[in-house]
Amino acid sequence: MSIQRIKSGDRMSQAVVHGGIVSTAGQVAQNARGESVSKQTKDILAEIDALLNEAGSDKTKLLTATIWLADINDFAEMNAVWDAWVDKANAPTRACVESKLASPDFTVEIAVTAAM
Repeated sequence: MSIQRIKSGDRMSQAVVHGGIVSTAGQVAQNARGESVSKQTKDILAEIDALLNEAGSDKTKLLTATIWLADINDFAEMNAVWDAWVDKANAPTRACVESKLASPDFTVEIAVTAAM
């Protein structure tokens, strides 16, 4: 069974496809660094859409999502964007926790797995 690596670098791949599943690395808002939680969440979800598309999947096939917030008080702001994006008929399992992220410019990080 083959393994497909998407946007692979020396340290990690942004997504990996294997056995009918695509798994993304934690995505941060590279195009909205230092912006509001809403803007960062929108940027991240757009990147997740692009990665899933490149893998041959989409958000209707999400299985799980893990969300890290630098400040759990931003939960409602992030959820407003998430709720507008997620396919309500195919919502994944999800965990959301407060965590120190790689840079103070990032307030949100999201990783997902999806079926093909």
